[in-house]
Amino acid sequence: MAKVAIVTGGTRGIGEAISVALKEHGMTVAANYCGNDDRARDFTERTGIPAYKWDVADFDGCQEGAAKVAADLGPVDVLVNNAGITRDGVLMKMDYKAWKEVIDTNLGGCFNMAKAVFPGMRDRGWGRIINIGSVNGQAGQYGQVNYAAAKSGIHGFTKALAQEGAKFGVTVNAIAPGYIDTDMVAAVPADVLAKIVARVPVGRLGQAHEIARGVAFLCSEDGSFITGSTLSINGGQHMY
Repeated sequence: MAKVAIVTGGTRGIGEAISVALKEHGMTVAANYCGNDDRARDFTERTGIPAYKWDVADFDGCQEGAAKVAADLGPVDVLVNNAGITRDGVLMKMDYKAWKEVIDTNLGGCFNMAKAVFPGMRDRGWGRIINIGSVNGQAGQYGQVNYAAAKSGIHGFTKALAQEGAKFGVTVNAIAPGYIDTDMVAAVPADVLAKIVARVPVGRLGQAHEIARGVAFLCSEDGSFITGSTLSINGGQHMY
């Protein structure tokens, strides 16, 4: 029977590439989204992957959304915590709302979704949780104290939850993408983006499918001895 996967933020950008890759690897995929209904409808029409709407920052919404997926498709075996937002600004100009929204979505969403599906994975003796961090959570980034803090927190969350899941057959890993050619990066001013690319040793932006391949590997049986790890896919921009 096919594994069931939830990909949060799964209808666009990196999330869309992950949803499609997991489907191509034989999984039954549910793509979560929170915003644009028309875009989600178009995604489903193009890919055949059902889209489910809830806000990952809403704890009860995550419980209800995951339960709906399980009722429709079967118990959830794989969770990819990809949903994320930015509210950039230097600390001196950042208000509390911009801080809280990013923390609640990017980091809180990982907690909310894990609470919804981890118990079932543990009880069934198999599961995969992949959390999408960021090179900026590893190295920091000017004007992103909220985003960098949330993504850095994801890496710590991953290591701690991996220790809880290991003996129950549940692996928990993170992927830290560098700058990927998505709508979010396309919004960066051209002169700033050129400076960013100049700092990437391979000399280009990454592609969403390159992140998706990493997720697919960590979800597979080939990745069963890997847990608590962060896979950096950043073109050599940050190494440690």
